[in-house]
Amino acid sequence: MTLQVWSYIFVAATFTLYLSIAWICRVKDTKGFFIAGGGVPAPANGMATAADWMSAASFISMAGLISGMGFAGGVYLMGWTGGYVLLALLLAPYLRKFGHFTVPDFVGDRFDSSTARMIALLCAIFVSFTYVVGQMKGVGVVFSGFLGVTPAVGVFIGMAIVFCYAVFGGMKGITWTQVAQFWVLITAFLIPAIAISLKLTGSAVPSIGLGSQVLETVDPSQPYLLEKLTHINQQFGFGSYTDAYGEGAGKWNRLNVFCVVLALMAGTAGLPHVIVRFYTVKSVKAARWSAFWALLFISMLYLTAPAVAGFARYYMVDDVAGLNGKTAEELPEWYHNWNKTGLIAWVDFDGDGKVAFTNNLTDAPQYPPSLEGSDEAAGTAIMPNELMRIGSVPSSTRDALLEDADAWVASHGGTADGGAAAKAELVGLGAAHHPDRDIIVLATPQMAQLADWVVAFVIAGGLAAALSTASGLLLVISSSVSHDLYYRVMNPKASEKQRLMVGRITIGVAVLIAGWFGINPPGFVGEVVAFAFGLAAASFFPAIVLGIFSKRVGTVPAIAGMLVGIGFTAFYILTQKADKILSPDIADALFGTAGEGIRAPWVFGIDAQGIGTIGMLLNFAVTLGLTFVCKPPSQKVRDMVDSVREPEGDGPAVAIEATPGH
Repeated sequence: MTLQVWSYIFVAATFTLYLSIAWICRVKDTKGFFIAGGGVPAPANGMATAADWMSAASFISMAGLISGMGFAGGVYLMGWTGGYVLLALLLAPYLRKFGHFTVPDFVGDRFDSSTARMIALLCAIFVSFTYVVGQMKGVGVVFSGFLGVTPAVGVFIGMAIVFCYAVFGGMKGITWTQVAQFWVLITAFLIPAIAISLKLTGSAVPSIGLGSQVLETVDPSQPYLLEKLTHINQQFGFGSYTDAYGEGAGKWNRLNVFCVVLALMAGTAGLPHVIVRFYTVKSVKAARWSAFWALLFISMLYLTAPAVAGFARYYMVDDVAGLNGKTAEELPEWYHNWNKTGLIAWVDFDGDGKVAFTNNLTDAPQYPPSLEGSDEAAGTAIMPNELMRIGSVPSSTRDALLEDADAWVASHGGTADGGAAAKAELVGLGAAHHPDRDIIVLATPQMAQLADWVVAFVIAGGLAAALSTASGLLLVISSSVSHDLYYRVMNPKASEKQRLMVGRITIGVAVLIAGWFGINPPGFVGEVVAFAFGLAAASFFPAIVLGIFSKRVGTVPAIAGMLVGIGFTAFYILTQKADKILSPDIADALFGTAGEGIRAPWVFGIDAQGIGTIGMLLNFAVTLGLTFVCKPPSQKVRDMVDSVREPEGDGPAVAIEATPGH
């Protein structure tokens, strides 16, 4: 059977499983729809939480980011994992003890304000939409790469599937579907990683394989794999694979690494779709065990992702196993599969007939500084990069390039000047250097020439990761609108039937909006998701932490802090990504020329992915600064905070100051 047939079989089988579970678990009351009835066993909730949390960004994009950035890409792994530990230990048990449906519920009741509830509701919707956009783009990438459809059609198919099982089963259906999706995605991730590790290093444990020597069949000198990656990276002008900071290691300095990691950590702890999972278990004890199980399951993928990234880097860049130096006739099948999507495209600008995948983004060969001008330099030239992604260029240009790239270059300046005019025009139309990183994990099994059924299984795993998180986020949007807005504010006398109807309609509308942004995303899957984490860190995290651990913080400081935090963070991201979120013309008109003024990183050079840290600090500063000049919370709210902080099943905490002899 061909890869496409295997892909259809796996995708059809898993989609049938998900829809069957949703139909069996369909609900008729709000408790089942919003919190799965509150009786999910801890191990099952751990699996569902892991699937909810290991999104398309974790499955598809994280390894791609690490593969492209080397060690510096580990900030995503450290940030997301650290954030989950922070959530599990610091917040989850208290939120579970609070026992309401949603995060806006907590904010509204803790700060005793409908306004605070509405602000939290808007933040939840904004953050969830940003996050779900990344998942929808991931669905489009998977479908377009293997099933012969465009990314847009792939997104439409994903929208239909998520809509069906989210509407029928609500949180109950989503929970048990996510349990199934966890096993699909984790198995699909581990099988090819183990197979490639055995093939390159002889180790069955990918993490150990990454630190091992390669087999003699791979390289007769048998270097350590990490040494080989650094060598081939530097051979083609990329930075060191194993350095964490500096120009040679990637684009970020220490400050940016710190800010991105902290934003991802605090954002994870503040993401509403993860928090709401702790409302679905019976008790605080079950919530703690859920966190333990989820962390165990998540570690299976996160400890393996750096190895997958390293394997992919070897197969992408190496001049023997990779693309460099290949002619049109020698290009592998996986390249042709992904070339159809425009996510990778070789444009032979200099007309030498050989692929150049390098970090030389100029129009002339580059040489090591120590050899420049010498006879020895001839063999060390780093040729200008010719491997592009053209998914964002106008369809007429993209079609012409896919049909005959040589003819397109000939008609746009030719190869006499190394294709400089053609390259400049192509970049001006929206093309970018280097392949889309989101294809790395999906293409690696093909690069390693694994069996077609393994490749097809990875496709099913990628879809499971994207759909599981998308469904959780859509339910957050639905519950925020139907419970926090419609029931708690607009119509407190609404019946169960009316609330369910509003919730299901909301999911339908949210799916349509998320689908549109999924077709027109503002960046890589991982990058878009990082924006969502930054927004969550800047809005929810301070409100939740101070809401639990301070009885003095009142309504006005909390509202002001959330508005300042999310407002600043959203504005900063908008100024940095305006050309993709809006359009180049509108971006220039509103914010000035790209790369200048506020279109450049204007806060200490911090990247948009790390700006959530500054937004969070602003939130904390504004909230704490206003706390002592604004009205404190009522006694009722203080008592509620005390009850949330008391261990379940115990009596009220002892006031030490009131004990005899104190």
